[in-house]
Amino acid sequence: MEKVQKTPDNQLSLKSQVFKRKSLNISSQNLIATEYLEPEKNFPLVIKSSVRKVDLAVWAFSNRDFIDTQLLKHGAILFRGFNVDTVAGFEQVIKAICFEAIEYRYRASPRTQVSDRIYTSTDYPADQSIFPHNEHAYSPTFPLKIFFFCLTPAQQGGETPVGSCRQIFERIDSKIRERFIEKKVMYMRNFGDGFGLPWQTVFQTTEKAKVEEYCRIHDIKVEWKDGDRLRTRQVGTAVVKHPRTGELVWFNHATFFHVSTLEKNTREALLAGFNEEDLPTNTYYGDGSPIEPSVLESLREVYQQAMVTFPWQKGDILMLDNMLAVHGGRPFLGPRQVLVGMAEALNIKGL
Repeated sequence: MEKVQKTPDNQLSLKSQVFKRKSLNISSQNLIATEYLEPEKNFPLVIKSSVRKVDLAVWAFSNRDFIDTQLLKHGAILFRGFNVDTVAGFEQVIKAICFEAIEYRYRASPRTQVSDRIYTSTDYPADQSIFPHNEHAYSPTFPLKIFFFCLTPAQQGGETPVGSCRQIFERIDSKIRERFIEKKVMYMRNFGDGFGLPWQTVFQTTEKAKVEEYCRIHDIKVEWKDGDRLRTRQVGTAVVKHPRTGELVWFNHATFFHVSTLEKNTREALLAGFNEEDLPTNTYYGDGSPIEPSVLESLREVYQQAMVTFPWQKGDILMLDNMLAVHGGRPFLGPRQVLVGMAEALNIKGL
């Protein structure tokens, strides 16, 4: 059990290691309890309110150091049973932990903005799955933290599976890891071909000059095609060092963006209608050579083996270190509202 007491400077001092399903003592009050969703898996950590009147934003602000320590240790925290039931309440929790949310820029998935910097989770059809990934791992700038808030759980399904990047890194064949470290990853994206997001949405501008400036700054090659269409090529790293822990993590979209990872019907429809170089997204080794099917299949298997799935409860807030945890999506039935906020922007060049 980990006992947490208030010190004179209002900070948390950690006394010993956290164990499952035991309360933390804060100012002699049992305000919260910690546990794991599955006894055999120490991921994610669950922090539960032991008293319904606990205000998560207030508690989180006072216990920011504790939350930060546990997030680095576990990679993911599920806050459950607190009195968060509005978008405004969700925003306050993000501000309490990270001061403010960031904008969703250089986009890859359709989202609806519901508040200043709060968005819907990916607006895919309800019958589709979303493969596990780190948010914005393809992007020159990405959020270190990402928050999910369940306003309305689906009648059936709709889970957001999460997986440990530490497990993923360890389970990837060492030869595959070394190959990607050496060759890196090339992301090819096409915009304006009638499938996927238009470049105006992705770059949040209608001016080609601003797109070109963004791409020049971030070493993204630009190719304007006929009919106001755009193709970009970008080479990125596959493995990066976490800025807080110093450990190497598998952080890329090589698997997620590859056409072979799409669900069968979607993949076949795209390949029937587009040449390979015109696909909305696809990946290669950094030198432009194709990634072997066996490598992609091995990577997909590693991702799926690492995932933990749990049903959403109304008011749940899931907080991820975006470099230590991946997330995905499951099909669902009935109305579902899961919102997203991102925080603490990092530039890949700084890692």
